[in-house]
Amino acid sequence: MRPIEAELLAKDDLYQRVVVDRLMAARESVVIATANVKAMMVEVDGDFRPIADVFAKLARRGVSVRVLHAELPSRPFRAAFDKHEKVIRDGGAGGARMELKLCPRVHFKAVLVDGAWLYLGSANLTGAGLGAKHGDARNFELGLVTEDFDTIDRVTALFESVWGGAECKTCRYFDECPDPIG
Repeated sequence: MRPIEAELLAKDDLYQRVVVDRLMAARESVVIATANVKAMMVEVDGDFRPIADVFAKLARRGVSVRVLHAELPSRPFRAAFDKHEKVIRDGGAGGARMELKLCPRVHFKAVLVDGAWLYLGSANLTGAGLGAKHGDARNFELGLVTEDFDTIDRVTALFESVWGGAECKTCRYFDECPDPIG
C-alpha cells in the first residue's frame, strides 16, 4: 500500500467539482462507470438540460464519451440520449462518439476526465447522486478525486476490461446477461 494524494468531496461539491468543473470542461475523453443511469439534469448557460445533451455537445467538440452502466437507463435518459442519433451513429468532431454499454455486474462509480483526473465514490449518474438536485433532495454521497496516475491506470484497466468484454469470458452470469458485451 502507498499513500495517494486525493481530496474528499461531499454534498454540492460533488456536482460542482465533478460535473461542472471537470466533466463539462473535458477536452479529449470522458469515461463513466455507474450502477444507475437516470435523466440527470445539469445547468448549462442558466438552463437545466439532460446530461445526454452535455454528452452530445462534448462529442460534437471532439470529446469521446463512454458510459458503462449496470441497469437499463431510465426512459427519460434513453429518450434524451436517443435524440442525438447523428452523434451516436456518426460521431462528432474527429469521430468522437457518445456510447453506452450495459454490464449488470458493474457497481463501481467513477468519472475519468481526459485520462488524467478521476472521481471515485458512491454517487451514481443520477440527479440525486451527481446531478443538480437541491441539497435537501440529494443522496448522502462521498467521493475522492485524484490525479494519481497509478490509481487512474488501475481504474482505467478495470473499465477497459469490462468495456471490451474480457470480463464476460469468465462471468458466471453470461448466459443470463440481457446484453453480453463479449
